[in-house]
Amino acid sequence: MKFLRKKNTDQTLQNLYERLLKPRMIEEKMLILLRQNKISKWFSGIGQEAISVGITAALDKDEYILPMHRNLGVFTGRDIPFEKLFAQWQGTMSGYTKGRDRSFHFGTNEHHIVGMISHLGPQNGVADGIALASKLKKENKVTVVFNGDGGTSQGDFHEALNVAAVWDLPVIFVIENNGYGLSTPSSEQFRCKQFIDKAIGYGIEGVQVDGNNILEVFDTVKSLAESLRKTPRPILLECITFRMRGHEEASGTKYVPKKLMDEWAKKDPLDNYEKFLVSEKVIDQKFIDSIRKKIKKEIEDGLDVAFEETHPVANTQTELNDVYAPSIQNIVEPTSNKKSEKRFIDAISDGLRQSMDRHDNLVLMGQDIAEYGGVFKITDGFVEKFGKERVRNTPLCEAAIVGTGLGLSIKGMKAMVEMQFADFVTEGFNQIINNLAKTHWRWGQVADVVVRMPTGAGTAAGPFHSQSNEAWFFHTPGLKIVYPSNPYDAKGLLCAALEDPNPYLYFEHKVLYRSVKDEIPDDYYTVEIGKANLVSEGNSISIITYGMGVHWAKEILEAMPDVSADVLDLRTLLPWDKEAVTQTVKKTNRVLILHEDTLTGGIGAELCAWINENLFSDLDAPIMRVASLDTAIPFAPTLENNFLPKGRLKSKIEELLKY
Repeated sequence: MKFLRKKNTDQTLQNLYERLLKPRMIEEKMLILLRQNKISKWFSGIGQEAISVGITAALDKDEYILPMHRNLGVFTGRDIPFEKLFAQWQGTMSGYTKGRDRSFHFGTNEHHIVGMISHLGPQNGVADGIALASKLKKENKVTVVFNGDGGTSQGDFHEALNVAAVWDLPVIFVIENNGYGLSTPSSEQFRCKQFIDKAIGYGIEGVQVDGNNILEVFDTVKSLAESLRKTPRPILLECITFRMRGHEEASGTKYVPKKLMDEWAKKDPLDNYEKFLVSEKVIDQKFIDSIRKKIKKEIEDGLDVAFEETHPVANTQTELNDVYAPSIQNIVEPTSNKKSEKRFIDAISDGLRQSMDRHDNLVLMGQDIAEYGGVFKITDGFVEKFGKERVRNTPLCEAAIVGTGLGLSIKGMKAMVEMQFADFVTEGFNQIINNLAKTHWRWGQVADVVVRMPTGAGTAAGPFHSQSNEAWFFHTPGLKIVYPSNPYDAKGLLCAALEDPNPYLYFEHKVLYRSVKDEIPDDYYTVEIGKANLVSEGNSISIITYGMGVHWAKEILEAMPDVSADVLDLRTLLPWDKEAVTQTVKKTNRVLILHEDTLTGGIGAELCAWINENLFSDLDAPIMRVASLDTAIPFAPTLENNFLPKGRLKSKIEELLKY
């Protein structure tokens, strides 16, 4: 291993040595504690430290790094207090996730670090968002995101590289090529001989370094970062290295040939760098002993503090309170009485446009939303008014774009992501469920992202452009879901969602776009989140519904003049209005729940259960549901009409009234 000191001073070389020694000594201590059963799990980075340490040292302290399990050197390099780091690993309150997550699954804006989740790949889209925010703010900053070689097989990785390439984002995508994905060798993971070859396919630069040579890593990244700050663009950086211990300690290393282990043991990044510095007379044994003594004391002191604390005392209200970022909604009323007739689609466009005026940090992203105006023309004319930096066409990379939204949030911006059709949200499902929804609860970071979802059947568009999939997300703590049924709510709920720092799924029924219109305020205004709307009043039955169901209920009831019914439009599905539901149930004592989504596992099932548990004594009849068939949505109009619940609604009302 050849070290080139170049123009690095003795002090720089000594500093890199201390930085390299810290994670090694911490790991050696953790392995002892693991054997003593004082910690529960450990992912070792021994043999790979030069990558994390060299990269972190080469960056400015306010440039974001997105590390993984084997990047302890990032955390120590950013001077995170040992007692807080150790507390995080112990799952105690002093840690960054208050005991809710483990090891390196956390972020800290103070130290400009965003930790991983267990799913490999999503961190890359988040890095894109952080880099995009830096670029939009003209900060001249670089973002670095780490990947293992196995994780590069994930779609998130490819999507994020593609987005970064198209948008010229200043991201260094680091691949730690250590030869294995857990126990699976690289020969069974991918066919390319080196990862820098993949850069060609994205039209970006690929750079390869000896990941065990800290000076090569440090000097290369320092040079790349200086270049990217001046000329933003992504770079793929492949670091050749080897993992000297198991994927995690329980895995062992029996699957690795002994000869290979022996070869890489000779390339130990710490031992070789130490020998080089001694030979160059930059350090001596006295210096080594002094630094080791100092670090050992820091570790022991940190452990003393961390081990004093026990696991958190569970408090149910505290856990529930942290699911959402604190946000007290101030209802905004129109400033004048001026109104105009607007279709449902116009109301959405109006709300989006006025929100862009109101929030200069709001960025819109979606397929074909720029010059084309979106497939439904909701953003038509937006580019001319707001520019292409804030109204961004995206590649077909839903996962990366949702991740980008989170990255923008980390940098204090807002994001709206348009799914071209709600059906396509499956491509971004992991980012929504595991990143947007959990980030605040895990480490206090807001996910200020609204995902717009053109949804619903009735246009003979078949099983992949017609689904009502709100129930997929209804089960996920941390998300908020709104589903307007009329132009007034469409605008007011969208504006409210964009004000709120929490992640939203905003469902908009495609059939309503041009079929429903109303006189609504021209001014900016908001509708209360979590508040249902009593559309019509009666005494004999309560129909609880939302979206298209509101219109079906009104139409059917017009043909049944003898039926006196409350029609309650939920509007907000998560959190839903328990008080309004209680009032209507106590009033009519008969409940029918109607939704377009399929019957089994739909939102109606939860409403039924809650009413049964809390309002059973107020019921004069069993709660009934009307929903779509438990099949995929068929294409032919005759089959689609049979699938939808509208044709079964009248008979269900009559059945309920017989009790």
